[in-house]
Amino acid sequence: MTWWAWVLLGIALLAVEVATPGGLFALFFGAGAIVVAPLAALGVPESWQWLAFTVVSVASLLALRRRLTQALARSPKAQVELVGESAVVLTEVPAEGQGRVELRGVPWSARSAGGVALPVGRRCRVERVEGLTLWLRAE
Repeated sequence: MTWWAWVLLGIALLAVEVATPGGLFALFFGAGAIVVAPLAALGVPESWQWLAFTVVSVASLLALRRRLTQALARSPKAQVELVGESAVVLTEVPAEGQGRVELRGVPWSARSAGGVALPVGRRCRVERVEGLTLWLRAE
């Protein structure tokens, strides 16, 4: 393969890693492809390029993946405190259903924490957050 094909493969694999949740597999193969690109530019035979790609990718995967996943698991997660914030209802939030609200200029899924319907335009307080759903109570 040509050197630029290895670079494109590496970038594509790194994009796959970014686009998919968890795993940390494509990262090492993307890095392996980018490491092999200079070998291709120097005219190393293709069979040796593939061997180097495999060795570098698998060796880095085995040597670094566990440490990297542990380091990422230990890192503090950025948490935004939304409880107590005020939101405006965009689409009606039925008593037992789901609607949309705007909070800090961003639309969110919302449910009524008080068991009553929340009409459009109503200002509400965030009582709790579950995933990407805000539980609201009328102000």
